[in-house]
Amino acid sequence: MKMPSKPPAFSELLASTPSESLGAILDAGRRAAKGEYLHWDKLRHLSPPTGLTHLQWWTGIKLHRLAANRSVPLRDKSGGVFEYNAFQEVEAALHQIDQGVGGKHSLPEPVTNPHTRDRYIVSTQMEEAITSSQLEGAATTRQVAKEMIRSGRSPRDASERMILNNYNTMRRITELKDQALTPDRVFEIHRLVTHDTLEKPDAGGRFRRADENIRITDLEGTEFHLPPPAAELPQRLVQMCDFANGGKSDAFIHPVLRAIILHFWLAYDHPFVDGNGRTARALFYWAMLRQGYWLFEFVSISHVLRKAPAQYARSFLYTETDGNDLTYFILAQLDVIKQAIRALHVYVERKTSETKELESHLRVVGRFNHRQAEIIRHALKHLDHRYTIESHQRSHDVTYQTARTDLLGLASNHVLEQSKRGRTLVFTVPRDIEERLRKLENRRPRK
Repeated sequence: MKMPSKPPAFSELLASTPSESLGAILDAGRRAAKGEYLHWDKLRHLSPPTGLTHLQWWTGIKLHRLAANRSVPLRDKSGGVFEYNAFQEVEAALHQIDQGVGGKHSLPEPVTNPHTRDRYIVSTQMEEAITSSQLEGAATTRQVAKEMIRSGRSPRDASERMILNNYNTMRRITELKDQALTPDRVFEIHRLVTHDTLEKPDAGGRFRRADENIRITDLEGTEFHLPPPAAELPQRLVQMCDFANGGKSDAFIHPVLRAIILHFWLAYDHPFVDGNGRTARALFYWAMLRQGYWLFEFVSISHVLRKAPAQYARSFLYTETDGNDLTYFILAQLDVIKQAIRALHVYVERKTSETKELESHLRVVGRFNHRQAEIIRHALKHLDHRYTIESHQRSHDVTYQTARTDLLGLASNHVLEQSKRGRTLVFTVPRDIEERLRKLENRRPRK
């Protein structure tokens, strides 16, 4: 990815702007503000309004943005302020998210149903763990990763370890959602994310040191970001936690914006040798859950980010190159959140449709509970698949005894074949499962 062109210095633009052109320049900036939030890197390739140069057009846009800018406590390496623009598109996106996430109205019934919600939580946590790791280079397939998590087997390589770490972190975040963020808590999350994956084993849960020379570059060595000096990190982390907790000195910031800015803040400071991106995304989830957006137990943002990683990276660069304007990153993340919420609704609708279709064709499913019905649905598409008590327990977040009873019930009704592998009970999908289910339709259920 190319480094975006840095906009001309605003002070120089103002100094070179003729007073007689100011009205037309301001009008052009006002009209441009109603469309896409353009960065100079894009605008310089577009045709400016009649009678204006690109530089004059950009001056008008910047003047119009200044009126709606709001500062946040984050400062850059030189002490410069980070700001965001509270313009109409931002407010509209926040309202849309609040409507779709803030309450329980219009939400999928399986998500609000206490009998089925755990399955969706586990599925989302696995999806976020896998895609967040893939963003950072993990090369394991989704199918293999889910099999590892469900079976409880140990990771075979660094990619699988990264995914398991992210999964464990997501589980921990749901436990921490009611607790204030502290530096020690951030270190704990970083240790979870990076467990057994760092070249320096002692780097987990500690600040990077001055001699570790962290620079964000591409493969050719082009520098995209130079984080603040290591000596500043302790104070910066305290300030970040104060912001995350809603420090008393802060002006009101919408809760979703606070979570997004927290995500950016950790990534900008880059306080660790590695694992900064995964830690930043984990903190975003903590902030959303802490502020009452409970649906984010079911939403995967990394699933969306992985589809356009360059856009994710570019939103960071646009912010840094255009005078610390966080609006670029905020807009990109608001779009990601909306896509992730839509994806959840589509996923739940598909799962609900599959279950209804199965139940309409096989009345026998009514003899089993919702977890057993889910196994039957999965088994019909995965002949020869093997389930264990531990994998079923993890998939549905139930006790060992409940998982054991579920699987033994399916085996006693000949839906699954029961065997032993060492000391472990294994339940295998028979290749004639459809025929067995049809026969079971005319047979009295076995207890």
